[in-house]
Amino acid sequence: MAIKSKAAQDFVPIKEIRDGVLILKDGTMRMVLMVSSINLALKSGDEQQAVLMQFQNFLNSLEFSTQIFIQSRRLDIRPYLSRLEERLKEEMNELLKIQIFEYIGFIKAVTTSTNIMNKLFLVVVPYSPPRPVTADAPKTSGIGGFFGKKTENADPVLTQSAIDAFEEARSQLEQRSGIVRQGLSRTGVHILTLGNEELTELFYHLFNPGEEQKQAVVK
Repeated sequence: MAIKSKAAQDFVPIKEIRDGVLILKDGTMRMVLMVSSINLALKSGDEQQAVLMQFQNFLNSLEFSTQIFIQSRRLDIRPYLSRLEERLKEEMNELLKIQIFEYIGFIKAVTTSTNIMNKLFLVVVPYSPPRPVTADAPKTSGIGGFFGKKTENADPVLTQSAIDAFEEARSQLEQRSGIVRQGLSRTGVHILTLGNEELTELFYHLFNPGEEQKQAVVK
C-alpha cells in the first residue's frame, strides 16, 4: 500500500501573514513583539529589585495568555568584516592599515574558535476571533517562502465581511499588544512590533536553520 507523503507546508500551522498579523490555520491570530534585553548584573540591588517587581506586576496584570520565546542565533559577523575590509582599502596611513589588518585577523580568529551567539527575545500575543477570517478562492497559503521555494505570492480575494472581521480582530489584538508593551516598558526594555517582512524573515530562519551556515561556506 503506497503511503502518500505530505508537503512540508502541511506541518506549518501558519495560514498567512497579513498586516503584521499571523493568521493560523485554526483561525486564531498572533502578533509578535521583539523585546530588548537588560543586564541586571550592571544594576544596583535596588534597581534589580525594581525591575523584578515591575515584571511581576506585568505578569499579574495579564488577563490573557502570552508566550515568551527566546532564540539563540549565531551572530553573522560578515557584514562587519566587509566594512573593515573596505576601510582597509581606503586608509592611506600605513600604520592604521597595519592595525586594521591585524584587527581583522583577530576578529576572524575569535569568531572561528568561538561561537558568538545573539539572543532574540520575542513575546507572542494571541487572540481568537469570534468570526474566522476567511477568503474566497485563495491562490496560495502564503507560507511557501518559508522553505526557500518560489511561489506566486498572490493575495487571496477577500469579501467585505472577511475584511471587516479581520479589522475587528486586529483591533482587539492591537489592544492586547498595547497592554503588553505598556507593562514591559516599565521594566526598562524597548519593544518593537514585527511587520510582514520581519515575520517572514523570522520564520524563514526558523524553518531553515542551516541556511546561514551554507551561505558562509559558499562565500
